Amino acid sequence: MSNKQKETIYDIAQKAGASASTVSAALNGTWKKRRISEKTAQRIIQIAREQGYTTNNQARALRTSRSGLVALLVPEYNRFFSNIAQTFSQEVRARNLCPVIISTERDPKEERHIVEDLSNWQIDSIFFVGSVSPEDLSRQCKDAQIPHVFVDQPCALAPSVVTDNRAGALMLTQQILASMPAATGDPLRDRVYFLGGDRRLPSTYNRIEGFSEAIRAVTGSVAPDQIIAKTYAKDAATQAIADLYGQLGGLPRGLFINSDSVFEGAMHFIATLPEDELQTCAFGCFDYEPFGQLLRFPVHMIRQRHKKLVQRAFWHLEHTTTPVLEQIEPELYRAKT
Repeated sequence: MSNKQKETIYDIAQKAGASASTVSAALNGTWKKRRISEKTAQRIIQIAREQGYTTNNQARALRTSRSGLVALLVPEYNRFFSNIAQTFSQEVRARNLCPVIISTERDPKEERHIVEDLSNWQIDSIFFVGSVSPEDLSRQCKDAQIPHVFVDQPCALAPSVVTDNRAGALMLTQQILASMPAATGDPLRDRVYFLGGDRRLPSTYNRIEGFSEAIRAVTGSVAPDQIIAKTYAKDAATQAIADLYGQLGGLPRGLFINSDSVFEGAMHFIATLPEDELQTCAFGCFDYEPFGQLLRFPVHMIRQRHKKLVQRAFWHLEHTTTPVLEQIEPELYRAKT
């Protein structure tokens, strides 16, 4: 057995120049209640990590009623949510805790059942991403005294960190408008269309607002049929773009695709079109898909800053109890033409 494996809390205390009780409080997350400075707590955690010290979570749960488990609930495992999960896992382990990641499939009943199960496991805290019923979940967590924070979905009852979807959609739509090919003379085909998402959800609602603001600045109005936003489902996106293509007799001059899952669904149909038709439309996707740069046609993209979203969510979980809302501005990736 190596020396690192033999490290004890007393060894860490000696290296940190602190008492064993201070080290214990830093490692089990109770340092704030003990009025230990964050600088001291982080220094102790860093020394423990360097020395390979690990806590016995079962013993800690018996002593403190804390399991050492931190949960992340995501609606699905697309690229964006997978990036969120990866950053979340890194941040949790950096705090000497254990991540638990669960997919809810955007089912509100499943969300509530999972929270109930997690409360029985004495979960330390929960991160909700893209939840369907945030206020209901927040009340459930408060009843169970579980600290929680929302990411990518605002909640009126708890701290929330979200992408500035309106600003991102405005940037992306402006780029699509600036990249559109010559007009066809057909007033329906010469418009930009918004494809995918659920307009009942705040993320899609705010993206529609940003999209509409950019369109109105150029044309003065937005027609209801320019916005096709009922679901994020891939199969529905494939059918929606096929139906739009049939109605217009070709691709529109501009297409705003709302999320990478919708993008994947739309590509199932768009990939069947001949090369010359692909050049008649300016494409934009509100999500970052690196393989999009290898397509036969340029696609402008919005990249949500998943690392900052998660890091700020941890900050609010550790410092905030009021229902604040922080918005993180995304990045625009212009396609090379």
